[in-house]
Amino acid sequence: SDNHYQWQLLNGNQWLKIDNDHVIETHYCQPGAKGISINTNLGKVFIDFDELKTDNPALRVQRLSCVPQGQEEDIGWYFRDDSLWCEYGSQSSNMSSSSITSKDIETHFTQNPQGVIQFSVGSTGYSLDFSTMTQTNVATGLRRNVRRRPKFTLSPASISYVSFLPLASQSQLYNPSFKWEFMGDEGQWTEYQAHICSLDSAAIEKQYQLNPQGQILFSVRNFLYRLDFARMCQINNNIGTKRIVRRSPDYGPQKNNSSGTNVCWQFQDIDGIWKDFSKSYSQCSVSSPDIELQYQQNQSGIMTFATSRFSYELNFSAMTQRNLSTNTT
Repeated sequence: SDNHYQWQLLNGNQWLKIDNDHVIETHYCQPGAKGISINTNLGKVFIDFDELKTDNPALRVQRLSCVPQGQEEDIGWYFRDDSLWCEYGSQSSNMSSSSITSKDIETHFTQNPQGVIQFSVGSTGYSLDFSTMTQTNVATGLRRNVRRRPKFTLSPASISYVSFLPLASQSQLYNPSFKWEFMGDEGQWTEYQAHICSLDSAAIEKQYQLNPQGQILFSVRNFLYRLDFARMCQINNNIGTKRIVRRSPDYGPQKNNSSGTNVCWQFQDIDGIWKDFSKSYSQCSVSSPDIELQYQQNQSGIMTFATSRFSYELNFSAMTQRNLSTNTT
């Protein structure tokens, strides 16, 4: 594997690899993420990232680091500021930076995983206790939580694995058809169409329903391709190049609202700037017309959507979006 990690569950006496563990890894690398829920043959299982435990007493979880010989895993150390998780060595929200970096802390941690180290931020002294994963202000006694997480790196394999599956609540409630697209040369999502390709979205969806982990072959002009559902990528059989593929709900032509004007939906990003919901932004699964359609059907309802890294809940009555992994609103 090109990935430098592997997530496993212990079922009985056997450690089993978790399928599509790139989704777990992507969440785990975010310092604000407390954990993630996954579906297994034993039902839904929640993985606590801080404890590396599951909520099922019969299952244990572990993350293996598979870094090639001569390389080191890039580890980030973070403390919880008043409002954000900040990496050591970077500026916190009060514009101060620590005298110690993630790399320094990792060196100490490797030498003594139960130890304590001292450092300063400006003229203020702190201690960091590895056994409790807390930072303490030596003068005031104020304690803050600390987290150690690997930094997410995109390998060629993990890029190919990015998938955009609709959330169950969306498909069950609105029962849309599905659109299949690949990432084109210009960075735009391009739908599979019968006049260009030997398969269109409807034909691909039919095969996907028969075997969501399978593969199908199709052709475009003189080239033969393989579409891998499990890895959500297409592979050129002649030259081996890969492209990301996504599957998303297709609600058909979008209508304007009763006033005859298009509605623009925006969220306020962490930098304070209002940004449009757009499928070209962080590969979001919805755009303004998608949101407006659901809003018109239930203006007090809740809808869910996904980006390349996280799933979110959009609450129309509260006019908020919430990250379902980190609970940030």
